[in-house]
Amino acid sequence: MRVRNLALAAVVLGGFAMPATSDEGMWLLDAPPRDLLKKKYDFDLTDPWLQKAMLSSVRLNSGGSGGFVSPDGLLVTNHHVAADATQKLSKPGLDLYNDGFYAATRDEELKCPDLEINVLQNITDVTKEVNAAVKPEMKPGEAFAARRAVMGKIEQDSLKATGLRSDVVTLYNGGAYHLYRYKKFTDVRLVFSPEKAIASFGGDVDNFEFPRMNLDVAFFRAYENDKPVHTPNYFKWSETGPQENDLVFVTGHPGTTQRLETLARLKHRRDHTLPYTLYRLRTLEAALSQYGMQSPEKARQAAGDQHSVANARKAFSGQLQGLLDPKIIEQKATAEAALGDAAAKLTPDSPVYKNALAQIADVQLKLREFEKPVGLLETGHAFYSPLFGIARHIVRMGDELPKPSAERLREYRDSNLESLKFGLFSPAPIYPELERAKLTASLTFLAENLGGDSEVVKLVLAGKNPAARADELVNGTKLIDPAERKRLVEGGKKAVDASTDPLIVLAKSIDAEARKLRTRYETEVEEPERQAYAALSDLRFKAFGSSVAPDATFTLRLAFGTVKGYEVGGEALPFHTTLGDAFKKSADLGGKEPFDLPKRWLDGKSKLDLTTPFNFVSTADTIGGNSGSPVLNRAGELVGVNFDRNRHGLVRNFVYTDVQARHIAVHSKAVLEALRKLYPADPLVKELTGK
Repeated sequence: MRVRNLALAAVVLGGFAMPATSDEGMWLLDAPPRDLLKKKYDFDLTDPWLQKAMLSSVRLNSGGSGGFVSPDGLLVTNHHVAADATQKLSKPGLDLYNDGFYAATRDEELKCPDLEINVLQNITDVTKEVNAAVKPEMKPGEAFAARRAVMGKIEQDSLKATGLRSDVVTLYNGGAYHLYRYKKFTDVRLVFSPEKAIASFGGDVDNFEFPRMNLDVAFFRAYENDKPVHTPNYFKWSETGPQENDLVFVTGHPGTTQRLETLARLKHRRDHTLPYTLYRLRTLEAALSQYGMQSPEKARQAAGDQHSVANARKAFSGQLQGLLDPKIIEQKATAEAALGDAAAKLTPDSPVYKNALAQIADVQLKLREFEKPVGLLETGHAFYSPLFGIARHIVRMGDELPKPSAERLREYRDSNLESLKFGLFSPAPIYPELERAKLTASLTFLAENLGGDSEVVKLVLAGKNPAARADELVNGTKLIDPAERKRLVEGGKKAVDASTDPLIVLAKSIDAEARKLRTRYETEVEEPERQAYAALSDLRFKAFGSSVAPDATFTLRLAFGTVKGYEVGGEALPFHTTLGDAFKKSADLGGKEPFDLPKRWLDGKSKLDLTTPFNFVSTADTIGGNSGSPVLNRAGELVGVNFDRNRHGLVRNFVYTDVQARHIAVHSKAVLEALRKLYPADPLVKELTGK
């Protein structure tokens, strides 16, 4: 995708009117911004550099990123990304999430019950094959089925040929399709995780803020055949870290962005999707908080869910604030108009541009009619519990697995099936009282949104109030036992139909309506939008070439930027904080939660060099999903571990700005200082430094 019109290439990138020298972009590794990096930073982005970065970067199925940092399978990510694993490894009297963990020897490393990591091996463009399956005369439902079938066949053929996890990824909202092949590891063991008090120092108060002082890191090791994996590709750990104005790179797996969406779609998000989402998250956050207040043990059980929900609530709040800013809407309108001007010059008599915008706008009107029911029933917002998710998978596997792989719902295709079963049969603990509280809240949310007289609500509640129904479902289910899940899956549809488990019965009772809503969404929203965005993408490629990166898709991307501070309210914030800043802030605030420091930090203060840089910021383009991403210098050495954005960066889901927006990372030098002097973890330090 080369630039065909250089005059237009600098018009609009992702919503801001910017020159082509901006640091914007979550770039595909097979279409990196080589010319831009050479022109702006005099940096030659070579194929060996990219290949090593790709094979050293890691995606975690718990929803974050990481990177190998030794030849023996050691990988680093965030404490908050590791929280899912540390919670599942904890038990009454052993709280690894809050109290931390360190394995001094490899025999002490703890095997995670269901953590899978993926390492990207290669990327293949399959756009022609996917598009060839969709014929112009097809109706939306037919087109969707044809595209799903060919994507499934490509994935199945790739899996058989390579043995690698194979995913066809949709890019540019349907403008391109790439096949990503991954090496996966399912024996992953916890090596080190610090105390929560220092990993998330400042808690929800400081979340999405800067200055920050967090040791938000954790280390795992990948194993194969009960031995540490040999990883010749890994990031060398920098003992000095970054300096101000250094060029840095971030390799990670950003979740989703909406920069290429039309103005009509973004206004729908602002006025409908985000308010609903925030209402739901606030409901869950209140329920989890109330549950955790009942006892220290219940607080431990709810901690992971509570952090996840609170983090999401704050992130989506920031997104809504961004879309409520008239300047953001104006900038998106300007970007849309610029693409229209480019289209008029390229194809003066073509109605493609206007028709695509009109089609997407029409879709939003249809979506308003049933977006909430889709979220509640098909996405599962009405059933906030892993127990219901397990029940739904078991029910649907009974129906889907007898079909050819290419004809199944996407989550049950052969290339994804092994990973799905790995999670489904996990022995991770499930706490009945916590699940009752969560289900009570989400069933109430269902009734609040659809009304007590809704036939769906009546069906789900089965003549009871939400609390009583939640009690009945949790008390009566056997799905807490992984052996029962496996029995039902292996027994197929016959075993599922014979089951009287109340959660299985519930999942079966609403499945027809949920599938109906899913099909309606696929044919009335997803497919028409995909076709319209594909047309817009074609125009964008012709106008701007590959100078515009695709929206994020939780696949490996490369971002870059410079390490530098910024100004807020007339105050200049430096590019980094120090270890001493953490002690000062804790003392200034009386050492009260969430500004309390762990005992080992208070006792060991005199051992530390308090001038050591702790956290730093840069302009690199990151969002959610980049948590745990390695931050690299020009030499490809790891100088930091990304863990957050500041509040000014929350609008980056829609537009890029580097005026105040920054991503925040743990400084590599701070990690070594803490490991050497406080924990102590000499074997881990030696492995990281090679000394």
